[in-house]
Amino acid sequence: MNLNGLAKVVSIGGGTGLACLLKGLKHGVLDLPVIEAPPQPPWISRLTAIVTVADDGGSSGRLRDELQILPPGDIRSCMVALSTDESLLGRIFQYRFPGSGHLNGHSFGNLFVSALIGVTGDFLEAIRVSSDVLAIKGRIYPSTLRDVRLEAVLEDGSRVCGESAISKSTLRIKRVNLVPADCRPVRAVLEAIRSADIITVGPGSLFTSIVPNLLVRGIARELRKSPAVKIFIGNLMTQPGETTGFSAAEHVEAIYSHCGKRLFDAIVLNSAPIPRAEAARYRLQGSTPVISDHARLHDLGLKIYEARMLAPGKVIRHDPGRLTAAIRAAYGTCLESRDDRKVRQISASL
Repeated sequence: MNLNGLAKVVSIGGGTGLACLLKGLKHGVLDLPVIEAPPQPPWISRLTAIVTVADDGGSSGRLRDELQILPPGDIRSCMVALSTDESLLGRIFQYRFPGSGHLNGHSFGNLFVSALIGVTGDFLEAIRVSSDVLAIKGRIYPSTLRDVRLEAVLEDGSRVCGESAISKSTLRIKRVNLVPADCRPVRAVLEAIRSADIITVGPGSLFTSIVPNLLVRGIARELRKSPAVKIFIGNLMTQPGETTGFSAAEHVEAIYSHCGKRLFDAIVLNSAPIPRAEAARYRLQGSTPVISDHARLHDLGLKIYEARMLAPGKVIRHDPGRLTAAIRAAYGTCLESRDDRKVRQISASL
């Protein structure tokens, strides 16, 4: 942490899970200059989002195939989440065109980013310009600039290619791979990880949003080497096919089987019960609450921080503000534990 008490935060993921987290984190980012008192004291000096680019479905997939560009959808969602103007500009970027023509289903934000890629010839520059338009409170980087595709090996040995096809599979996933496997990360991604005080991974789709980032060459290695407090955010519900029946520990173990052990210091879990009506509705879709198996998580060497983080409403998702508060509390607990360990080590050497 910096001398002024502010933390550099890196958040890794994709999809709606990462966007939800960023909505909460942005309110802790220090604005320079501070014109008026913020609603809460700032505690983040720099916020960086690292986003997967393996998406091949929907509007993003169509633009990817037609224009030969990286999929902009997850990055667009993160830009809107970090925007200082979530009302008009955010709604415009998220607006999807209706009808049955060529524009049907495309979001304005995806088209805007795609147009900037065409004008600038540079995906990173298109993100920067779009971020300036939305006046976002942070930085956003794709984990790689390579045109990567996701491949899954299922429990019966069969292979499925493409993020959208994998997410629809009903068989248990044994492993996922990036094609090509030698894709390299964006340099700014490694620099952000090396200088971070807090690194969060998740929430989000385990095999299609989280693991693909960590499979990019060098990212898991830098994550393991980083002295930052590394926090995994547990999902609220399992995903049909992708993580059917997975407990919290099994999510972590799946990541470790792909990327090596000891990536995380702590895990943040929801302690609020899922309302019966919503749980029953999700169960019909093959989705159930993720079980918090404490003993197994302790065996993985993780500190467990639980809090009531369920957002109100019929959709089961994290409340951005409560999730952010839980991350901050878990960070403080991990720092205190490290300080206590240092004191014990010094005392033992005297």
